[in-house]
Amino acid sequence: MTGGAIVGIDTSTKATSVAVVVPGGREVERRDDPLPNEQPRHAEVLQPLIERALEQAATSWDEVTRICVGVGPGGFTGLRLGISTARALAQGHDVEVVGVSSLEALARGVELASPKELDLPGHPEVAGPVLAVIDARRGEVFAAIYRHHRTTMEPGVFPPAELAERVAARREWGRSPMLGVGDGAVRFRAELERAGVAVPSDGSRAHRVSALMVCRLGRARDAVDRDALLPEYHREPDAVPPSPPQ
Repeated sequence: MTGGAIVGIDTSTKATSVAVVVPGGREVERRDDPLPNEQPRHAEVLQPLIERALEQAATSWDEVTRICVGVGPGGFTGLRLGISTARALAQGHDVEVVGVSSLEALARGVELASPKELDLPGHPEVAGPVLAVIDARRGEVFAAIYRHHRTTMEPGVFPPAELAERVAARREWGRSPMLGVGDGAVRFRAELERAGVAVPSDGSRAHRVSALMVCRLGRARDAVDRDALLPEYHREPDAVPPSPPQ
C-alpha cells in the first residue's frame, strides 16, 4: 500500500493516458486521443501530460510515492515507451513502481462511464461479464473477459472470428448482457454483436484505457523491482531487429 500521491500511465493503445491520485480523493486524468487517421503521439505528449496532471492535482514529485503503469498487451512501441518512462521516473524520484494489465484496466474502466455512455437499455449497471478488446493490428485482437473483478477468460491474442466463436460458446452470461469495450470492440463490432455482445457507441468513454483506473488497480498491489517490469506482448512485436549479416 502507498500513502502518498500516485502517478498512472497507459500507452497500450494509440491514446496516451496519464493520471494523478492524491490522498484525500483528488483525482486528475489527462489524455491525448489521436483521431482515427492520426498516428500515436506517445513520445511527444507523455512527459508534458504527466507534468500538467501533477500541476492540476496541486502536487509534485516530492509527494509521489508510487507509479502505476499499464503493461499491455498492446502496441509494441507505445508499451515500450510507457514502461521505460515509468522505470526511469521511478529510479529518478526513488518511488515504487507497479505494473497493471491494460486489459483489466479497460474492463474495470466501465465503472468510470455513465449508464448513458454504456448504451445498455434496461441495464443501467454492468452486472454481466465485460469483454475487453484491444486492436492488435494484423487482423487480430488482444482480449480477456472479466466478471465481478475476476478474470474468467485469460488474456490472449485472437482473430476476431475466433474470439466471437469463443464468446458465443460461453455460458457465464446469465440475464445480463456481455459488454464489449475497447478499440478492438469498435473495429470488430459486427463480429462481436453477431455473437451477442453489446458494444457501446464508438465515442463512448467505456472504450478508453484509463490511467485513472490503472492507478486505482495498482494502488493496492505489491510493488515490483524496476528491472522486472516488462511489457505483456502475448505475441512477437510487429517490428523486429534485423538479422546480423552472415
